[in-house]
Amino acid sequence: MTYEELIERLDPQVYRSLRQGIELGKWPDGRKLTPEQREICLEAVIFYENRHDIPEHERVGYLDRGSKAGTACDPSVSRTAGNAPANPDQFVEVKS
Repeated sequence: MTYEELIERLDPQVYRSLRQGIELGKWPDGRKLTPEQREICLEAVIFYENRHDIPEHERVGYLDRGSKAGTACDPSVSRTAGNAPANPDQFVEVKS
């Protein structure tokens, strides 16, 4: 069985347990996830969400930037050194 086949057959309850483990840093029984386990779980969850067309706003790691998208509060907008204002030409309008 390939990794892709395993993810295709992954039970939704197992997916939720993996996701909860990532969020809390521990397994449902209370044991702490190692960094390696967390990385593997995250890869599996991301692959599952992509493969099963989970809506973007429900995916692990999703950040809703809302009305802040494309403004100086948006971390994707680079800032200049010091207290100089950000370049307004680098802002983009994001429509949802």
